[in-house]
Amino acid sequence: MIIPNDLEIAKDAINDFKEIQRFMLLAKKEGATETYSEMKEKYLSLKALLNVSGVNLSDIDHIKE
Repeated sequence: MIIPNDLEIAKDAINDFKEIQRFMLLAKKEGATETYSEMKEKYLSLKALLNVSGVNLSDIDHIKE
């Protein structure tokens, strides 16, 4: 069993964070408020994880909520 290191975990979380933001922006553009709200929960969880990990979100956080 291969255990991912901290860098791999951070990379995956950053990619997930970028992806969820892209979907949130699309949902907002389409007026899909329920979808946006559901995705926001994942966004906030990823944001908290990345903050605790010391990742600087200033350049990659386009939602800013």
